[in-house]
Amino acid sequence: MSDVESHRSGRDSIDSPGADKAQTVRRGGGDPGARGRTTIADGVVEKITGMAARDVAGVHAMGSGMSRTFGAVRDRVPGGGTRSGVTRGVKAEVGEKQTALDLEIVVEYGVSIADVARDVRENVVAAVERMAGLEVVEVNIAVSDVKLPDEEDEEPEPRIK
Repeated sequence: MSDVESHRSGRDSIDSPGADKAQTVRRGGGDPGARGRTTIADGVVEKITGMAARDVAGVHAMGSGMSRTFGAVRDRVPGGGTRSGVTRGVKAEVGEKQTALDLEIVVEYGVSIADVARDVRENVVAAVERMAGLEVVEVNIAVSDVKLPDEEDEEPEPRIK
């Protein structure tokens, strides 16, 4: 049995002095769940982030007006876009253990932007750390617009209740 085969099977034969039979010894001890590597794509973290940010009261939409307009057109064309509406306005840089996030949001008129930004950060950090197991080192938020009560929506954003 080669070293690789014995490592993968988790066993190796060892001859003990004075023993007629070989003993079976477990190798590669430790938690089986920690063996191997898990990678998480940027897009996965962007989706988690987008969903968590949209769930905060006071967030009207994600992305700039231009990106929302282009996104609405792209969504209507079959095969027109690779980025889903969920990730619009979200950019993630994902490492092995940490991630940094940039969000662009539109807030409702009358809400405290500072409070909405704080709530978005808290919700996003909790969701990403719980689901992806990554440490969120920063959540940068750019408020690109304020939705006034008398403005029509360019494209209604789905909200999770």
